[in-house]
Amino acid sequence: MAIARFSLVALDCPDPRSLAAFYETMTGGSIKESTARDDWVRLETGTGADIGFQRDANYQPPEWPDGTPQQAHLDFDVADLDAGEAAVLAIGATKAEAQPAPDEWRVFLDPVGHPFCLIKV
Repeated sequence: MAIARFSLVALDCPDPRSLAAFYETMTGGSIKESTARDDWVRLETGTGADIGFQRDANYQPPEWPDGTPQQAHLDFDVADLDAGEAAVLAIGATKAEAQPAPDEWRVFLDPVGHPFCLIKV
């Protein structure tokens, strides 16, 4: 049985609204969700794989090909955050120290340190 359902890839960027507009034009998708300050924007692509854009005031483009700093993370939807947390910890994830909105979403690190979030749906 699956622990969670993959929902989107989130990209760090300095201006989520404008980057989402770029990808909206590229994919023919549509912006379906954003925060009041546009620090988070979700682009629905129509393919079942959405793209999220989150503001990072310290954004620096990654260097190719080494990819530093981290610019993306995966989001997974779960019905129950506590059950999802227990399940991912049991298979080797680590809970990140910083938890900005733990009642809505939680941040974890995969076994090699990539961040991912469990989102309550």
